[in-house]
Amino acid sequence: MPFEPIHQEKVSMSVVRQIEGLILRGILRPGERLPSERELSERMGVSRPSLREALSDLQDRDLLASRAGAGVFVADVLGSAFAPALVKLFSSHDEAVFDYISFRRDMEGLAAERAARLGSDMDLKVIDTIFNKMETAHSKRNPADEAHLDADFHLAIIEASHNIIMLHMMRSMYELLREGVFYNRAIMFKQRTTRDTLLDQHRAINDALQARDPVRARTAVEAHLSFVEASLTDQQKADRNESFAAKRFEHESNR
Repeated sequence: MPFEPIHQEKVSMSVVRQIEGLILRGILRPGERLPSERELSERMGVSRPSLREALSDLQDRDLLASRAGAGVFVADVLGSAFAPALVKLFSSHDEAVFDYISFRRDMEGLAAERAARLGSDMDLKVIDTIFNKMETAHSKRNPADEAHLDADFHLAIIEASHNIIMLHMMRSMYELLREGVFYNRAIMFKQRTTRDTLLDQHRAINDALQARDPVRARTAVEAHLSFVEASLTDQQKADRNESFAAKRFEHESNR
């Protein structure tokens, strides 16, 4: 008969599974510091020896990393989906930029559609909270905070889609974006009129999600990223025109 004895799971394995789940779901993020051993054992209701055994297992599997005198941190489980040589190629070829935006449009449109259908009320509250912060940051002259919240807003939608493969893949892609591999994100927030348009687009996305309208949410995300694509195209043309104008000026000045 296909039955086996039931064995009670070790306490340390229960701790391992809980922390694994938090990392897998993206709740514990790379670089995030875990509470102290004493606090963590109290929160989880386990003995410190059981906790140490669990943390040691997670460190052996490179999910956690211990730093002398600093504590235990979530390891850089994202890494990069691409070899360094390929990342360097991405940064030097325009077609990679626009393929990246096209990829985001497809993936994030799907994520928004799923978030509208499958996201919990708390998921949508997180998205709405981030958007409210974006509105506050919008009034500041320096767009740095708003640009940072822009990434948080999009990642919150991906988290609300509840697809863990998409979550980790897109987080890795966003790390490349933050590092300026594909384009300088500051360009998008340089002009006030562009910032106004971007905020309106994020508002349309948020409104559709809060209304749990999958079609409108996907359409709003796709429209937003099409605008980003058009803006970058215009910026590249402007940069090329400026370069040629500088050469004309130099030529005329030396005649």
